[in-house]
Amino acid sequence: MEVILREDVQALGKAGQVVKVKDGYARNFLFPRNLAYEATEGNKKRIAAEQAARAGKLAAEKAAAEELAGRLAGARVTLTAKAGEEGKLFGSIGGADIAEALAHQGFVVDKRRVDLGHPIKTTGEHTVSVKLHPEVTAQVRVTVQGA
Repeated sequence: MEVILREDVQALGKAGQVVKVKDGYARNFLFPRNLAYEATEGNKKRIAAEQAARAGKLAAEKAAAEELAGRLAGARVTLTAKAGEEGKLFGSIGGADIAEALAHQGFVVDKRRVDLGHPIKTTGEHTVSVKLHPEVTAQVRVTVQGA
């Protein structure tokens, strides 16, 4: 059966693509979750209209993310944590701590968007990436002070 994907489906295809799948997979998985339509002429027109609306929405989201990235570029966050004599923290600084500190400065950032790679476990200055959009990333300077 040929179906038109409404959304990106991992290991199957991107939104708007026409793919061939087994009947049971389409009936039991794709259709109930509104991930695909049956490939008919009317549905092809509907998908084209949905893609145009989605493109406009994505462009607006990207513009908002770029504007926020411009404001975040100059942001500096200072956090205080208990540390030993050599500058090693007893705990660690994670994405939630950084997102909370940014919220106090007026930047609304989801903690899952803070890309640390690994938690911060030492005092000093660190550069942290914040993924605001799949194509937009901002760098934030984080200073960790020992208490």
